[in-house]
Order: sequence, then structure tokens, then C-alpha cells
Amino acid sequence: MSKNAKTWLIIAACLVLIGCIVFIGVMTLLNWDFRKLGTVKYETNTYEITNDFEKIALTTKTADVVFLPSEDGKCKIVCYEESKVKHDVKVESDTLVINVADSRKWYNYINFSFDTPKITVYLPMDKLTSLNVNNSTGDVDIPSGFSFENIGISASTGAVNCFASASGNIRIELSTGAINLTGLGAGSLDLKTSTGRIELKMIECNGDVSITTGTGKTKINALDCKNLYSTGSTGDIKLIGVIATDKFSIKRNTGDVEFERCDADEIYVKTSTGDIEGSLLSDKVFITKTSTGEIEVPHTTKGGKCELTTSTGDIEITIR
Repeated sequence: MSKNAKTWLIIAACLVLIGCIVFIGVMTLLNWDFRKLGTVKYETNTYEITNDFEKIALTTKTADVVFLPSEDGKCKIVCYEESKVKHDVKVESDTLVINVADSRKWYNYINFSFDTPKITVYLPMDKLTSLNVNNSTGDVDIPSGFSFENIGISASTGAVNCFASASGNIRIELSTGAINLTGLGAGSLDLKTSTGRIELKMIECNGDVSITTGTGKTKINALDCKNLYSTGSTGDIKLIGVIATDKFSIKRNTGDVEFERCDADEIYVKTSTGDIEGSLLSDKVFITKTSTGEIEVPHTTKGGKCELTTSTGDIEITIR
């Protein structure tokens, strides 16, 4: 290596070392809070609601949305938001309307931020007619204790954690993200995600449960419903303690289907690449088919129809 090349390598190494020292020094002064490096200005605004309402319609872009019970029985909305991307809050037509108001110019988009906007809605525990949330990028959290007639949530990217019940329909649709429903009751469930995980636990549903996923796993633990419909392209589905009074209908292109202590009057399962296995709670009349795989099911001649089909995979079912 030439003398000039060695000199430049030494200079480069020294500059990198100096940069690391400066970075460590600056971050130490900032208590390693990366949010302070952002160029976006944030502020906290509080909106107190005095008018009565029965519905909620919330639209935002990049904020996390959290619903919490009000300690004094009054409604207020606390927005931690960008100074140029605030939210309008008002009550009209018996509806609490929260909309994003983006006043940025094109050059305001040339910035960076390590912080996340957040909308916290403090609600009284009275039953509300409907809740609709439309978000682009951000999480939505609804704790237990709240009760609605209908819940509708749509987002491009984010996670939805819902513990609140609805006497009617709960509809959640995500492009990329996770859906988690726990300990709630509903008239019906309609869940869709393109890429992401869906997990249900301890659910009482009077009607049908419909789950559609593109790429992602589905896990259901302790669910009672009328019918369970699930379709997916790629991803496993696991059912534990799932009881349907009428029917299971499960279709997958690629993925395993697993039952554990589950039952329905009729069961239809079809997967192209994957195993079908597990345990059911009552006798069935089994109709099975696999192209390359083993089949092991009880030789029962009574009960509802159980039709299991896979192209590449095994079929193994037991009765408990």
C-alpha cells in the first residue's frame, strides 16, 4: 500500500473516531433521548367536550389512538401532535368528530422525527352507539369496560388491541399490522389483514366470525360463535377451544390448520400446502383427501360432516 493511501486511511479513521466521540457527547447531553434530534415541533392540546353525543368518528394520519375511561365522567381529548398537523374536535349530528387538519406546505415534509403523535380520548363509561376510527399509520387501543353497538377500525399500518364489547358488529381492516381481541363479546366479527397476525382470546360471539388474511398467522383461543369462516394465502391457523354451533369453513393456500379441543356441527378445511391435525370433541363423518401425505382419522360413522382436503400434507385428527 502506498504512503498516500495509508495517510488517507489514518485521516479517515481519525474522522470516524472524532464523529463517534462527538455523537456520544451530544447524546449524553440529551440523556440519549433520540426524540430531541427531530426537526418536527410537537405540542399538547386538550379539548373538553360539553355536548352530548352517541357516536364517535375519528380520522388521523400517523397518530397512535388510545381510549381511556374518564375519571370525572366528562369527555376530553388530549392530542400530542405536530404544530402543523393538528386535529379539529367538535360535536355535530350527535357525533364526536375528530379530524386531522394538515396545514403543511410541501417544504414542511422535508424533516425527520423520532417521536410519535398520540390521541388520547377520555370517555365516560356509558354505552355508545358506534365507534369508527380511520388511521393511516398508528396503533389503536380500546380497553375493557367500554360497550358499543358497533366498532369499525381501518388502518394501513399499525396494531389494533381491542378489549371492548359490541352488541352488533366489530369490523377491523388492516393492510399491515396485528389484530388482538381479548375478553369481549360481539354480535359478529369481521377481521381482515393483508400482512400481519390475528389473535383472538376469550371471545363470545352470537353470530358469525369472518377472518381474512393474506400473509400472517391466526391464533384463536376460547371462542364461541355460530359460524367460523377463515380464508388466507400464506400462514398457519391454530384453534384452541373454539366451538361453533353450525360450521367451520377454513381455506389456506399455504399453511397448517390445527385444532385443539374444538367442535362444530360441520367442518370444511382445505389447504394446498400444509398439514391438518388436532383434536375434536364429537364424532364426525370424515371425508379426507391428500395427494402426498398420510391420513389418520377415527373410523366413526355418525356425527356431522368433516371434510378435510390438502394437496401436500398429512391429515391427523383425534376425538376427545
